[in-house]
Amino acid sequence: MKKILLTIIVIFTIGSFMSCSSDDDGAVIPTDGEGQGTDTVLSGQITEDKTLTNDEIWELEGRVTVTAGNTLTIEAGTIIKAFAGSGANASALIIARGAKIMANGTADNPIVFTSAADNIQLGQSFGGNLTENDRGLWGGLLVLGYAAISVEGNASETQIEGIPASDTNGLYGGNDNSDNSGEINYVSIRHGGAEIGEGNEINGLTLGGVGSGTSIANVEVVANVDDGIELFGGSVDVSNALVWAQGDDGLDIDQAYSGTVSNSVVVLGDISDHAMEIDGPEGALEGSFTLNNITLIGNSSTENGEYADYRSNAMGVSNNVFARGFKESSDVELDNDGVATNYNDGKLSFGLWEIVLPSAVENVQDLFVNKAETVPVTGYGDNANAVINGSETVGANLSDFGWTFADYKGAL
Repeated sequence: MKKILLTIIVIFTIGSFMSCSSDDDGAVIPTDGEGQGTDTVLSGQITEDKTLTNDEIWELEGRVTVTAGNTLTIEAGTIIKAFAGSGANASALIIARGAKIMANGTADNPIVFTSAADNIQLGQSFGGNLTENDRGLWGGLLVLGYAAISVEGNASETQIEGIPASDTNGLYGGNDNSDNSGEINYVSIRHGGAEIGEGNEINGLTLGGVGSGTSIANVEVVANVDDGIELFGGSVDVSNALVWAQGDDGLDIDQAYSGTVSNSVVVLGDISDHAMEIDGPEGALEGSFTLNNITLIGNSSTENGEYADYRSNAMGVSNNVFARGFKESSDVELDNDGVATNYNDGKLSFGLWEIVLPSAVENVQDLFVNKAETVPVTGYGDNANAVINGSETVGANLSDFGWTFADYKGAL
């Protein structure tokens, strides 16, 4: 009898070890015995506080919304895979106004949002079957808040792009610039940008009216169809952000965004447009952004591939920007009379830029182009210097991005 009992204990113990794996820090994570966690599907509205644990592969089915008054907590090392879909059925995670996301990964155990087609498994930071050219396989992450926005008609709130107008959880904006939508730290968002209508795709990370009480740092967006990160008004600061191989713009600022983006990188892919597209207020409310220590890495294969386009009454300052790898036709552009006027009035200013010149460009100031129809400017580009790659003194600290998919794939 004792011998039979001992045998049962041994078998159970071996079975327990066989049904576990270890993450990068050695923590034991339950699995299904094949290295893959038991899938748990999220759909519809989250109407109470919820935690996504790192012992599961969580999946998004359609629009998943954390509603006002509730907090979604995501443990470090958690993987969230989203089903494919388009139109109103596109899979996306929305943090509505009044809700919070607490997504705190680490460099060793980042939180990963990706496609259901990704073969990444529990305990891994990267899969092996998808690349930077696999885009639009799901929607994206949208965080919406009560901070001020500047829109046509001077409305205090409006519907975020990428979400059907019938969904009132897509509203953003208000008058609380210190609004707190939670924390996003060491989060990688990959292969998104599903289309919900003609020319209307979801950004990788959308921040609509997000207030300064929100903390966003160490965030990566890879292979999104539309923009990588887009800020619609609000006052949240973003640091250590990286966008790689987006289909449209890397960093997009709109509607009088009044925070600071610092120590951040945009790496263009084969079909990318602008590294940065900067718009200003659309209504009477004015706001001023700050860009500081930004690195822009070009791509000679992309048809467009501009450094930056300053448009629509853009207001703010762009300091300490380093750029390399762009085509000779790429430029830093003042797009129209309104933005040229703001430059002349000191509402739009440029600190030090250091640029590795394309081979056919001799003068760095030639890259700074005013395309305003009637408003001339003087001194535009005077704060730019030509440098040799590796000698730059400004831009992002690339060593801060060793945790990213982009670094893993050699994009930096």
